[in-house]
Amino acid sequence: MAGLWKSYQVLMSKYPWTVQIVTAGSLVGVGDVISQQLIERRGLAHHNVQRTAKMMSVGFFFVGPVIGSWYKVLDRLVVGATKSAAMKKMLVDQLFFAPCFLGAFLSISGALNGLTLEQNVTKLKRDYTDALISNYYLWPPVQIANFYFVPLQHRLAVVQLVAVTWNSYLTWKANKM
Repeated sequence: MAGLWKSYQVLMSKYPWTVQIVTAGSLVGVGDVISQQLIERRGLAHHNVQRTAKMMSVGFFFVGPVIGSWYKVLDRLVVGATKSAAMKKMLVDQLFFAPCFLGAFLSISGALNGLTLEQNVTKLKRDYTDALISNYYLWPPVQIANFYFVPLQHRLAVVQLVAVTWNSYLTWKANKM
């Protein structure tokens, strides 16, 4: 395991953007597999590989780039590594970024699932508030620790590791019709 972490750090130092995006896409995919197998109990024979591929593409092309960029912006908006700065970053993240990001994630997932604009709006009205409340149970303490203890280049990876559980919930929510 130590060798894997060392290899990850070497790759992060050489190709930070690519590694962050690949990590995000892969872990969104893991979250979907967990969702289908443990939450929905589909079994391997009924696993929807196309759905997992769609969710991974959301991770590669939306989650990774957007969150990776957001952390850079947030570090410029709120400067410092103190407890106070970590709290401010968490508040800005959770009050401004998270609601927008969550709405976009659910909308993109709906579009990839073939929902019409009207169906997507109906689904958002049904699922968004519940998902946002669930977000507020999990992410504030994770983000305070992340902003206080974790260097910028590793924040997306830390969030994505915690997010395996969150992604399982989100992919279930995004694909629940």
